[in-house]
Amino acid sequence: MSSTSERWFGAGHSTAADSAKAGGEAAAAAIAGRRAAAVFAFTSGGHDPAAVLAAVRAEAGDAVVVGGTGFGELSPAGATRHGVAVAALGGDGFTARVRTADIGELGAREAGAEAARAVAEIDAPYTALLLICDGTALGPHEIVRGAYSVVGAAVPMVGGLTADPVQLCGDRVLANSVIGVALGSPRPVGIGMAHGWRRIEPPMIVTRSEGERLCELDGEPAFDALVRRRGTDGTAERLFTDSGFLQPIGLARRSGLDIRSLKVGPDGDTAVYGTSEIPQGSLVWAMDAKQADIVAGAGAAIDEAVAALGGHEPLGVLAFDCGGRKIALGADGIGDEVAAMRAALGDVPFAGFYTLGEIARVRGAAGMHQLTLVALALA
Repeated sequence: MSSTSERWFGAGHSTAADSAKAGGEAAAAAIAGRRAAAVFAFTSGGHDPAAVLAAVRAEAGDAVVVGGTGFGELSPAGATRHGVAVAALGGDGFTARVRTADIGELGAREAGAEAARAVAEIDAPYTALLLICDGTALGPHEIVRGAYSVVGAAVPMVGGLTADPVQLCGDRVLANSVIGVALGSPRPVGIGMAHGWRRIEPPMIVTRSEGERLCELDGEPAFDALVRRRGTDGTAERLFTDSGFLQPIGLARRSGLDIRSLKVGPDGDTAVYGTSEIPQGSLVWAMDAKQADIVAGAGAAIDEAVAALGGHEPLGVLAFDCGGRKIALGADGIGDEVAAMRAALGDVPFAGFYTLGEIARVRGAAGMHQLTLVALALA
């Protein structure tokens, strides 16, 4: 076992049916008797979150403890749908501070700003802001913008949206909240993101949108334009079922393409909806991918995060993977994705969860993603 002065990162995973047992087993494996600075707990919505949190808290001592519920859990042991995955880190130079904010009370933008103020409590050569947000709340892009208004371009942001309103912090089960964890490190932190989707030419212009509501593409009702581009029979069932319940589009950004996962609106509505903003005037593409390309995206995200460490060896990785990717990959593909992550990292531990949306901002204020794997590497 490493001495307490050495930096360390551990990962644990449990599939025990009992919530308290699952939380305790996963936390014990990740912490392994060491003093942790921060502990991250990701759990299935099928577990009792209070019981999971209490068990993790009992193992974590005075560490910052945060987490949330997802569409599944990730660790070197594999991916599960009803488990608990825990990541923990500690040792010389690692510091962590946390703030929470209620979206209902403050609104999305101010909640993001309030949670981001945790960064002011960190004095370290390198800092990252990790956000865990209610995925069912409106305006996740506004949460990121609010956080950016506080930390600016100097602090990278990473994180994910929970699958339901449940977030975990300290000894409290929260709802409709943003959790901001400021991580300080004496060595660089690295963020990587990749998706594996490819553009279907030609592009389209968003000629009318209202926040997350995509009304028109190239002057045509958005639903009709997608049906025409996909060559389906014009029904929502065919449009979405034929694409594995996913309808991704790529949104042009200065740093590349952001992916948006679309869903159909109410009966008779000729618009479609994303889980975050699709600005009017944007250039977008319909997207497609082979399973092998999506799997390759996992390894690419890990490689990018590790490369950003500037030559330092990684201690561990936190992973935020989209629940939509899980649907697209299926059972066999999920196993291949975890294998690709293992291959990229070797014996380096990792843990994370399948989210309703991913946060990654290295350049600029934009930072919301879907159908993407986001990785945070620590040295």
